[in-house]
Amino acid sequence: MKKKNTPLASGSPASSAAPGVGDVHVLEEHGSSGVRVNSFRIGLVGTLGVLVALVIGGVVTQLSTVLIYIGIALFLALGLDPLVSWLEKKMPRPAAISVVVLVVLGAFAGLLLAVIPLLVEQASNLIRDFPSIANEFQKNDFVKNIQQLLGDSVDINEAIKGVTEFLKDPKNLVAIGGGIAQVGAGVASGVTGSIIVMILTLYFMASLRSMKQAAYRFIPAYQRAGFAKISDDITGAVGRYVVGQVSLALINGILSLILFSVIGAPLPFLLAFFAFIGSLIPLVGTLSASVVNTLICLAVEPRLAIIAGIYYLIYLQVEAYVLSPRIMSRAVAVPGAIVVIAAVAGGSIGGVLGALVAIPVAASAIIIVQKVVWPRQDKKLT
Repeated sequence: MKKKNTPLASGSPASSAAPGVGDVHVLEEHGSSGVRVNSFRIGLVGTLGVLVALVIGGVVTQLSTVLIYIGIALFLALGLDPLVSWLEKKMPRPAAISVVVLVVLGAFAGLLLAVIPLLVEQASNLIRDFPSIANEFQKNDFVKNIQQLLGDSVDINEAIKGVTEFLKDPKNLVAIGGGIAQVGAGVASGVTGSIIVMILTLYFMASLRSMKQAAYRFIPAYQRAGFAKISDDITGAVGRYVVGQVSLALINGILSLILFSVIGAPLPFLLAFFAFIGSLIPLVGTLSASVVNTLICLAVEPRLAIIAGIYYLIYLQVEAYVLSPRIMSRAVAVPGAIVVIAAVAGGSIGGVLGALVAIPVAASAIIIVQKVVWPRQDKKLT
């Protein structure tokens, strides 16, 4: 016997609300339909989500220094890993890591004990002797000819006099550094940060492979092999880039030291240090350091500036067409335009550190495009 269907009373839950999802319900009543939205609950959940995002952003901001230390240490560990892998062919990996650690610590100690005192001494001499250097610079016929060409629009002598008076006052030098207390705090923070970065670098070097294996476990098994191969390509490219860039910087620094020592330029160690630091920044760094060193030589004697300028013109060509292709041949080739864009963008975001990291990031992006994006685009449907 069939049961007779009895219409439900109007306004009952069964007749007023049809199935819906979450806070949105579809209403059907007397042949009409509509949508009911629980705006209060949606607004509350959305507000809580925004608050959580703000808290996470604040935590990341507070931990920015720690994250920078971790990034630098990981970057250095990837850069030293090719050396460890090369030594691993001749000895066990723990022994290879120990050798690399001893070499790094020895280089760091040598830098502190030998190079830095010379740099401090020569920088102090530059500040102390700057008035006499400025006077000699004003007496050069070359400067006088430039002044005649510029006319009254620019007074070189007044500009040099203003800089000299500024440097004579020790308070101004302290003000540049932000005050004695801030300078001392900056030095202490730099030393502490260097120690932390060194410890993290050693740890990352020792556990780099286990860290990779742990990261691979988060990828599904059917994609793990391809992901591991691309990751190894990226880390290998970053390591080779770091080694190659440091090698180029050492070559430029050593050759600059030899040149300035031979021609009798002032402060040869300081100028060579400028050349080394500048060469760590790809493309634009070497050119910038070359200009700075040439201008310093020009302030002493135009003859030295001419020699330095000719040397750097030749060196830039040799580095671009001989040294860089040979040293960077195993790394990922990054187009020149991308190098300039990445270096400028990285420098704007993170200063010198950002410019250093920008090129490996660009190289990693190129690897991902070449190994992942393009194959997917070129894959034909079957």
